[in-house]
This record gives sequence, C-alpha cells and structure tokens, in this order.
Amino acid sequence: MTQVSLAGRVLAALLLAVSLAACQTLGGTGLVASTVTTELTPEAATSIAGDMVGRFAEQVGPGNTTIVLAPDGSVFGQALEASLKGWGYAIVTDQQTKGTETVPLAYVVDAFEGSVLVRLSTRSVDITRMYKLGATGAEPVSPVSVMQRGGPTS
Repeated sequence: MTQVSLAGRVLAALLLAVSLAACQTLGGTGLVASTVTTELTPEAATSIAGDMVGRFAEQVGPGNTTIVLAPDGSVFGQALEASLKGWGYAIVTDQQTKGTETVPLAYVVDAFEGSVLVRLSTRSVDITRMYKLGATGAEPVSPVSVMQRGGPTS
C-alpha cells in the first residue's frame, strides 16, 4: 500500500466520521432538529401534514401517545401540530413530562429534484415521502418509505 492510498483512506475515514458527527442528536431526544428549507403554502403544508400523520399513525398507533414536538414557527410545523391533534395525539413542546410516556418527533422538509421531500422521524421509525406542489396543495409522487429501527417508538 502506498502512502497516497493510505492517506486517502485516512482522509475518507475522517470525512465519514465528521459526516456522522453532524448527524448526532440534539437535546437528548435521539433526533436531529426539525428543519424546513423550502417554502410551502398553507394548503400544501396542510395536505402534506395530513398525509404524513396518517402514515405515522399506521406505524405508531392512533392518538394514544404524547408527542414531543419542538416548535419552529414554520407553516409546516403548525400544520403538522394541528394534524397530530386532529388524530388525537397529545402534543407537548417545552413542558416537562415526568411519568408520561412520550415520543419525540422531528421533521425535515426539503426541496429535491423539483419536488418536496418530507421525513418524520422518531427514535424507532422514519417515514419519508416525496410530494409535488400544485395550485391547491400537494400530491404524493412516491410511495411511502418506512425505516424501522429496533425497539418501541418511544
């Protein structure tokens, strides 16, 4: 093995470690911070949130869980909170929940190849779907992707 290839491998390993470190959790919830990097109309945010919460309920169970949601003031964050409440979930933002079983929930909304990529994440499941924005809201353009991690959703 030459010095150049060894140095390249070390550099690649270092870049991988830095990339993984960037994905580390925030606030002890086991999740990355929620982010919205693309503009959504209130209609699009509502239709996406409604669809994603329906898929979330299929994985976590309907309305029998307290969701920890970090407010970010985005149109999507507000629509997601309203949709979760509509499905019967209790929502806590900054309150202490001692003795209550909770599920921290984070979301990412990002533009991707002319569409909008949306992901909801808990410690045990990620739900992802692509949407195409239209004049009256948003339509799914991909199947739902569900990634399960071992253990319960909390």
